[in-house]
Amino acid sequence: MTTYETFASRRFYRSADRAILGGVCAGVADSFGFNLRVLRVLVLIAFFVAMPMTIIVYLAIVFLVPARTGLRHPSVYEDWVASASRSSRKQRRAERKRARRHAKQESSNVEAEAALRLRRKCQSLEQRLASLEKYITSSRYQLDDEFRRL
Repeated sequence: MTTYETFASRRFYRSADRAILGGVCAGVADSFGFNLRVLRVLVLIAFFVAMPMTIIVYLAIVFLVPARTGLRHPSVYEDWVASASRSSRKQRRAERKRARRHAKQESSNVEAEAALRLRRKCQSLEQRLASLEKYITSSRYQLDDEFRRL
């Protein structure tokens, strides 16, 4: 790649696709890789701080720099932020799904453990009751009862 091709690919254009007032801020953001919103805020501050000079420079750029439409070259920063926010949203959504699934499994595990403990306790009580009934209805109980009365 020659120096001319590198320079030509970096040529400054105003962005007519994302223009609010002439597309100067969008063009600067595309060319230099700045965040468009931050740049617009900085230009707004410059309007209040040095109004006459900022207006002259801004209008000069609007009239002297050609506008480019349809060939939007988003900045690396915007692409990274957009993809990061999309992926982080997807990751957060997936994480919430996993957390809900895990909580559901935890609650079902807790419920299953409680039901199992209750079932075991009922079985042990039933066994004790069965052995008590067996003892009371046996002849051994009658014999023990007679020995106690003596």
